[in-house]
Amino acid sequence: MAIYKKKIKNIFYIFLASHLILWTLIPSFTNNNLPLDTIEALAWGSNLDWGFNKHPPMSAFMVEIFYNIFGSNDWAYYLLSQIFIIFSFFIIFKFSKEILKNDILALFSVFLLEGIYFYNFTTPEFNVNVCQIPFWTLTVYFSWKVFNQKVPTFKDCALVGLFAAGGFLSKYLFVYLLISIDLLFLYLIFIKRERKFNFNYILSIEVFLVLLIPHLIWLFKNDFITITYGLARSGLENSNFIDHLRYPIIFLLKQIGIILPFIVMVVLLIKKLRYKLNFKDKNLLFFNFD
Repeated sequence: MAIYKKKIKNIFYIFLASHLILWTLIPSFTNNNLPLDTIEALAWGSNLDWGFNKHPPMSAFMVEIFYNIFGSNDWAYYLLSQIFIIFSFFIIFKFSKEILKNDILALFSVFLLEGIYFYNFTTPEFNVNVCQIPFWTLTVYFSWKVFNQKVPTFKDCALVGLFAAGGFLSKYLFVYLLISIDLLFLYLIFIKRERKFNFNYILSIEVFLVLLIPHLIWLFKNDFITITYGLARSGLENSNFIDHLRYPIIFLLKQIGIILPFIVMVVLLIKKLRYKLNFKDKNLLFFNFD
C-alpha cells in the first residue's frame, strides 16, 4: 500500500512539473508580447496602491514581487501564473484525498481539472482570475475543515478569513463563494440546528474585515471608483430587454461548450471505475452550497 501511494504521489508531481514547464515555455516562445492584463498589472505594480480603477490590488502585488526578482523577463510572468495553478492543483489533490479516501481518485480529480479550458489554455495570462484561484481552493478547503468540526478551531477559522480576504482582494466576484459559505453555516446553526454557535465562526469574519481595512479606506478616498467602473462597463443605460435575454443565453452556451469535455470525462471515469455516489454523504451538502 505504501509503495502504491508513493507511485501515485510521484505521478502527481511529474504531472505538476510537466504542466508548469509546458505552459511556461509555450507562451514564452510563441508570444511576441505579454498578455494585456499582465501588462496592466505590471503598470499598476510600478505604482502600488491599495486598489486600482478596475480591480482590487492583489494581482498587482504579486506581479510586482516577481518584477523585483526577475525584472522584465516575459517568462517570469508565465511562470507566476503556472505557480498559482499548480499550487491550486496541490491543494485540490490534498482535499480530494481527505474526502474520497482514495489516492487514485484524488489524482484523477486533478487530471479532470486539467481538461477544463480555464486551467490550461488561458492560464499564461496572469490576471485577477488566475490570481484568485489558489485563494478559492484554500478558502473552500479550510471551510470544509471547519464544516467537519463540531467545535471549530481558532486556527482553521482564522485561515478561512485570511484566504477569503486574499480572494476578495484579487477579484470582487469572490464574494459569491463567501456568500454561499456563510449561508451554509447559517443553515446548519439556525435552521437545521446541527451545531451550536461558536465565536470562532465570527473570527473568520473579523480576520476578513481587518485585512480589508486598507482597501476599504482606499475605496472611500477614491469615491468607489472600482465599483463605478464595473457599473459603467455593464452599459446598463444603453441596454434593452432583449439584451438581458440574449447575452445570458450566449454566455451560458459558451460555458456549456467549455465544460462539455470535462462532463464527458467525468461520466466516462465514473463508469470505468464503477464509482457510486453516496447521496447520504454530508460532504454533498457542503458542495451543494459551494
